[in-house]
Amino acid sequence: MRKRLMPMAALVGAIATLPLAPAMAAPPATAPAALLDDLSERTFRFFWETTNPANGLVPDRYPSPSFSSIAAVGFGLTAYPIGVERGYITRAQARERVLTTLRFFRNAPQGRQAKGMSGYKGFFYHFLDMKTGARSSKSELSTIDTALLMAGVLHVQSYFDGAGDEEAEIRRLADELYQRIDWQWAQARPPAIVLGWHPETGMLPYDWRGYNEAMLVYVLALASPTHPVEPKAWDEWTSTYDKTWGTSWGQEHLGFASHFGHQYSHVWIDFRGIQDAYMRKRGIDYFENSRRATYAQQAYAIANPLGCKGYGASLWGVTASDGPADATITDGGVRRKFRSYAGRGMGKEHADDCTIAPTGAVASIAFAPEIAIPAMTDMHARYGKQIYGKYGFLDAFNPSFDFGIKLANGRRVPGFGWIDTDYLGIDQGPILAMIANHRDESVWRVMRGNPIIRTGLRRAGFTGGWLDNEAKP
Repeated sequence: MRKRLMPMAALVGAIATLPLAPAMAAPPATAPAALLDDLSERTFRFFWETTNPANGLVPDRYPSPSFSSIAAVGFGLTAYPIGVERGYITRAQARERVLTTLRFFRNAPQGRQAKGMSGYKGFFYHFLDMKTGARSSKSELSTIDTALLMAGVLHVQSYFDGAGDEEAEIRRLADELYQRIDWQWAQARPPAIVLGWHPETGMLPYDWRGYNEAMLVYVLALASPTHPVEPKAWDEWTSTYDKTWGTSWGQEHLGFASHFGHQYSHVWIDFRGIQDAYMRKRGIDYFENSRRATYAQQAYAIANPLGCKGYGASLWGVTASDGPADATITDGGVRRKFRSYAGRGMGKEHADDCTIAPTGAVASIAFAPEIAIPAMTDMHARYGKQIYGKYGFLDAFNPSFDFGIKLANGRRVPGFGWIDTDYLGIDQGPILAMIANHRDESVWRVMRGNPIIRTGLRRAGFTGGWLDNEAKP
């Protein structure tokens, strides 16, 4: 029998008894280092082995045939230095792959034409053909995906700080790629920054306003030495924050439905101890905000208001991911709407259909290792035979979906449920990078010294902590 929906009175009572996140998040005394080692290397191998070595383009997904996601390329560029630090590859190997990638993007055609171009005004299309690098289908010129790509570009710029010609070229190419982005052009309705542009129809009718993954867009746009936006753009970004500030599942924080919004910018920016005007008013920082959002995820799974199979203290993490199918099915008296790929969040109103993406919990390891590590180890122990493979955790799984209907992707395992058969680059990237940040702050440490990141944060009004100290050479 499947669980029925929790009555509202019981649900409110359950929320009231949930503990607030503890003041400090410390890793458990006996962290499963062997699993972290194995997962880190497998996830790194996704980027190293599935990328086109001729141009550095990373597939959006694998093993299904796929175009490249420029955001996945940004995560790939971030992965290569992690691979050097962990001993998976040599510095020379990483340097060669990075140069191939940066040279491709520097030389990729830019223009207004709808076909044959890789980008325009310094931005790049969301999806590119894996072989030619040209715009795939009718994807948009994406400000957020270009920002995620540039975060990886800036990461390798700061990491490869040697005196040799190749490392100097990496730094020079990174400057060229970043500086040619025309952020002012992307202000279709200033001071906000638009989501994107299509050559066929022009600017999209939506702008980036918080809170979500696009903090990075504004930080990079504010810091540009060539086409910067004004500091009032950050004020516009935060102007809608009060609409999503509140208490969710026992945690008071700035909310965003899909958990990746609490993760992406944090991959590269160490928000611990630094605050903008909004967070100074609230008395916390963005890191603490993401930590509370992580605890809310666990609390939601414990309460399990939708009666999802398996949800609990060590099975949580609702975020954007693949899913089984676009179908509405009644099972055990519960009518549930399932989805294929969706930006899932907590609650039926945010498209939760009992699908769990391991990246939701594992990529939260830097925020709350004391709950993320048990979730990781329990998923591996309970479901590893089905969901853990060559490149680590498959993108998603759903123990509540065990129906013999046509699937959008993945496969059904009778008696177990639905399992994705793909790995997604934009979910693999945060897993690898946040494990690295949890272990030795390797991405954060590099990026704290990047002048672009420091300038962007200062122009947004951030002060405190490491930002007030001089950057280490």
